[in-house]
Amino acid sequence: MALQQSHLYREIHEQPGVLQAMLERERPVIKRLASAIRGRDIDYVVIAARGTSDNAGRYAQYLLGSVNQLMVTLATPSLYSIYKRPPRFGNALVIGISQSGKSPDIVSVLAEAHRQGALTAAITNFPDSDLGRQCEHVITLHAGEERSIAATKTYTSSLAAIAALSAELAGDEQMRTDLLVMPAKVEAELALSPQIGELTERYRYMRDCVVLGRGYNYATAFEFALKLKELTYTIAEPYSSADFMHGPLALIEHGFPALVVAPSGVLLPEMQQFMRTLKEREAEIVAISDDADTLALGRTSIALPAGVPEWLSPLTAIVPGQLFAMHLAAVRDYDPDHPRGLRKVTETR
Repeated sequence: MALQQSHLYREIHEQPGVLQAMLERERPVIKRLASAIRGRDIDYVVIAARGTSDNAGRYAQYLLGSVNQLMVTLATPSLYSIYKRPPRFGNALVIGISQSGKSPDIVSVLAEAHRQGALTAAITNFPDSDLGRQCEHVITLHAGEERSIAATKTYTSSLAAIAALSAELAGDEQMRTDLLVMPAKVEAELALSPQIGELTERYRYMRDCVVLGRGYNYATAFEFALKLKELTYTIAEPYSSADFMHGPLALIEHGFPALVVAPSGVLLPEMQQFMRTLKEREAEIVAISDDADTLALGRTSIALPAGVPEWLSPLTAIVPGQLFAMHLAAVRDYDPDHPRGLRKVTETR
């Protein structure tokens, strides 16, 4: 099967349209949720998710924290589903993020939140799912059927939903305007697919690597690493660049692959200094950035589209990760739609 005929290829390239649909059709729902948050004077946010959706939750930790001054924590679902010892939510907003809305452990968190009287919301592709039925507010991803096992379009749509909620809570018209441009920015990044395909030939025999990001793109490091694991079976470990300096730096030796996500923004000077440290230790750096000087620090590089604010950069920064993992799987003759041992819907307790 040609790569272009795979579900994964098509779904990666559907992302601009999915983003456009979600942003247009879900604004009334997001406005109502923002109004409910203000009306309840919410103190903090708890997010229940697994896998790719958990990485969207990491983005929410940074964005809702920095823009909306909300403390955001990731739930521990086994306390609800297995230990049966649920913590008290208090005056929290509890959000479940799930492509399918089926995983029993995530549903159990929202069911308990509903029982305790907390404000509840779901971000899901299936509003009539078990998760959606437990929540007062449901943001639908409008991704259509996602047939590839590796989630792509539902991830970026989840990020955009979180970004839209943050903008609505802030009442910031510039944030709204910037967000509406993102489908076109993602479209521009997708044009690099052939170039990324050629680049992955160099990494055909890569067995392990680290993926590094910080701030808003801490989430990107985790999601990029997850795509490498599930599609290419590479031992890809995600780190904050700051955490990496506290011990894991010892991994670096001549030729060790380090994939660094470093778009323009407040963190860029620190990321550049970090990359210089990696170069001194002779790492093989794949630089992902919209900044020419940063790209020059890589052994290989992938350019991001210019003009994307740092708070929105995870929507474009993950696209090279998706394309890199897809093309590397193809180079290794793996089926991109059916990674070994995986199913589309994983229902954990």
